[in-house]
Amino acid sequence: MPARFFAVTSLLQALFLAVAVFTPAAQAGQPGPNAGAAPGGAVVKASAFGFNPADATRALQAAIDSGAAKVIVDNPGRPWIVGPIALASNQEISFEKGTEVLAKAGAFLRTGDSLFRAHLKQNITLTGYGATLRMRRSDYAAPPYRKGEWRHVLDLRSCTHVRICGLTLAESGGDGIYLGTATGSLPNKDIQIKDVVCDKNYRQGISVINAEDLLIENCVLRDTAGTAPAAGIDFEPNAPGERLVNCTLRNCLSQNNAGGGYFVAIPGLTAASRPVSLRFEHCRSIADRQAAILVHTGNRPEKAVRGTIEFTDCEVRDCTTSGIIVSDKPAAGCRLRLVNCALRDVAAAQPRRTPILLATGQLSTQPLGGIEMIDLVIRDRGQRKVMALADSAGGLGLKDVTGNLILEEGPRRTSLKITEKLLTEWMPQIAIKAIPRVALAGKSLTPVSAGSAPKPEAAAFVRLRQTARLVLYATRGQEVVLRIRHLHFAKYSGRAIPLTVAGPSGGTIHRATLPFDEETEVRFQAPESGLYRLAADPGLNFLQIAASSHPLCFNAEDGPIHFLATRGEFFFWVPEGTKQFGVRVCGEGVAEGVKATLVNPQGHVVEEQDDVAPMRQFEVTLPSTSPGAIWSLRLARPKHLVMEDHFVDLRGIPPLLAVSREALLKP
Repeated sequence: MPARFFAVTSLLQALFLAVAVFTPAAQAGQPGPNAGAAPGGAVVKASAFGFNPADATRALQAAIDSGAAKVIVDNPGRPWIVGPIALASNQEISFEKGTEVLAKAGAFLRTGDSLFRAHLKQNITLTGYGATLRMRRSDYAAPPYRKGEWRHVLDLRSCTHVRICGLTLAESGGDGIYLGTATGSLPNKDIQIKDVVCDKNYRQGISVINAEDLLIENCVLRDTAGTAPAAGIDFEPNAPGERLVNCTLRNCLSQNNAGGGYFVAIPGLTAASRPVSLRFEHCRSIADRQAAILVHTGNRPEKAVRGTIEFTDCEVRDCTTSGIIVSDKPAAGCRLRLVNCALRDVAAAQPRRTPILLATGQLSTQPLGGIEMIDLVIRDRGQRKVMALADSAGGLGLKDVTGNLILEEGPRRTSLKITEKLLTEWMPQIAIKAIPRVALAGKSLTPVSAGSAPKPEAAAFVRLRQTARLVLYATRGQEVVLRIRHLHFAKYSGRAIPLTVAGPSGGTIHRATLPFDEETEVRFQAPESGLYRLAADPGLNFLQIAASSHPLCFNAEDGPIHFLATRGEFFFWVPEGTKQFGVRVCGEGVAEGVKATLVNPQGHVVEEQDDVAPMRQFEVTLPSTSPGAIWSLRLARPKHLVMEDHFVDLRGIPPLLAVSREALLKP
């Protein structure tokens, strides 16, 4: 930082500061005569601008806006109670030891209100060894506050040359520090975060959305709890133009976070994005309650971002679940290296978990891999495999997983080379026949049954997560009326989401908004007879169709149907002359599953599988003379696994599920 940020350049400026600090008006809590612009290069004390113990917002903001090169936030013996504060460029703010800046009760009503924010600013230094910036996390969970996850302690977007040292950032309604984007894809650049404690924040200790030349060192990220991911730190770009370039964490501790430790969730980047370069050195995770290390990327060729992610000399102890989870990372994408790291006593109370979990998602198309583990130490007191594969894609396999593991049993250490034979022994590949999807494009659909219509609330028991895709048939001029619930799951926060309705000829014929945690009525008039497609994305929460004037089908045309803890019987149509079809069912990971039963048109059980976690495909071969018929799939609670997220996909037949025979559509 240039010397001009730290010194008074003339005797006149020194005299000016003395007057500002000791004027009687300032002592009385009123703005002194100097409470305007400070001479360039001046150092000012914030209390000189009129400290008010009930609301010090004006004084602190005036000090920052004064033009001073350095603002000292002095310790008046009580908190600086403030509303949202905007930072300025070319300024150092020094918080005296023992100083506390506290979010004002009843303020921060907008979901994006942060304690301190800087958008498109440069040359900022915040120092405060022994000082605390604190919000009121528990307040934001109840009225008059709208639930949100963006009330950060420090919100930086597209800033350059920022130093943050020594502060404790606590109890936000979002992140301790958020590094996001203010405009376009402009990154935060040249950011240093050192000796900082992020304590009891709501969403993350630190979120990194867009950064280049980032150094985070000697920081503690602890006790995050609230909304997902609830990690110590989460690297998660939102768009392909954002970046994670030359980002380093060094000597950091993640501890007792509800969602985990060090998360790299980058499916928002693509093969066209800047290659990632992330390095974690001498970092520790202790007693994090989810994965200590998570790496999740896009899997399809166009989504496979390039680059390197490296963990060196890092240690994981006592996390609740698998110590390392690698999800959807294609072998052809960025490379993951784990060098001289250690996993000790992870998932000790969950014998079904393994220290390392590899996972493929429903939409993966490429083999998982590009992972190098060199001298990775594992101390595991359970009698289980070291590594497992949760295969939801169906037989894509592993590629380029290499290195060696060191199994630690007391003083004894045994090196185990990772070979294809060992991987096959631990993670035998699922052989699933490739049965293609049937597209609905260009097909007209009509109800299968001409009988009585199902009850309007027939589908209310179904809970749809992430992507909700539905279809219904309406004749020209009919009014379609639906009541749709957009509800929260667990502690995930949410916001209003759009619902679109596409007509039989293509194009959107209606739009609606689904507020969060409410039931909404949606109405539209059918301009023509045919199939109408409804689409909404509830994310980590879910949708329910409380009632519908027209029978509905759940659509797997673009991907599996994502259910949330849904039990019941679903019906599907197998057209005349179908020779072979497949019904794919899976849970999520290795601990969430479902019991699935396939039933033929005569009501006989064809196949039943309990505790389905990795993908299971029910394959059926029929005579070519088979007539069209209605089959069904029953979903029930598994015997041993948790019933939460589960998926159903239909191959070789129309990709539509209905809750009754009367609701089913056919080409």
